Parts: sequence; structure tokens; C-alpha cells
Amino acid sequence: MTPFDRPPVGMNLARTSKLVAQAFDAALVEAGGTLPVWLTLLSVKSSELANQRELAGMIGIQGATLTHHLNAMEAQGLLTRRRDPDNRRVHLVELTQAGEAMFVKLRAAALVFDKRLRTGLPDDRLAEFAEVLAVLRANAAPAK
Repeated sequence: MTPFDRPPVGMNLARTSKLVAQAFDAALVEAGGTLPVWLTLLSVKSSELANQRELAGMIGIQGATLTHHLNAMEAQGLLTRRRDPDNRRVHLVELTQAGEAMFVKLRAAALVFDKRLRTGLPDDRLAEFAEVLAVLRANAAPAK
């Protein structure tokens, strides 16, 4: 017997998050990508000539992990990297035509998946859910 009359919020959220993340990644794989590729393409697309440090921060990964992904994506012809003429230590990342095409393809898959997740949920419930998630994030943050 547990002290809870229903599953703890954190455990329920973690299980749901893992299941949704796996299903989303599967949808992206079916479209020809992966979650790291999608996050990288989305981040590059949303910021002009982003440098690698900024990209890692936007995606929420370490620089070394991003370098691994960028190397693979560059080898696939999805992006290019070049040194910033104002700061030779910084690499600027840009999408190629193939990267733009992959972005469009994965964006379509992400939209279809999002529509699937929203099925049966009216806008007011989704807005309330977003508020609940914001409170959970705030409650989980380290105390100041």
C-alpha cells in the first residue's frame, strides 16, 4: 500500500512524457528524421546563422553532443558550418537545400503528431493543461 490514493503526479508525468517522446520520435523516424535532427533543424531555422553554442542551448544538450549531431547532419548534406569571420573560434550553422526540405518534411510530421495528441481535447482544456505544466515546472525548479 502506498501513501497515495492515485499515482504520484511526477511518476504519472514521467511515464506519459516518456511514452509521448517515444511516439513522437517514431513519427519523425517514419518521416526520415529523428528527434535530434528535428530539434537541430528547428533551432537553426528559427535563428539566423546560429552558432554552435547558441544551438546547444536552444536544444538543451551539451556542446559535444551537438557536435556529434552536426557532424552527421553535415555528412548527410543537411547543413553547412563555417567560421564566423568576426570570431574564428565560432562556427556558424546554416541549412542546405536538403536541410530545408527535411525541415519541411519533419515539420509536417510534427504537425500531424500534434494533431493526434490534441484529439478529443478542446482548446480550453489544452490552455488549462499548459497552465498546469507551467506550475509543475515552477514547483520542480530549485528553491531560491
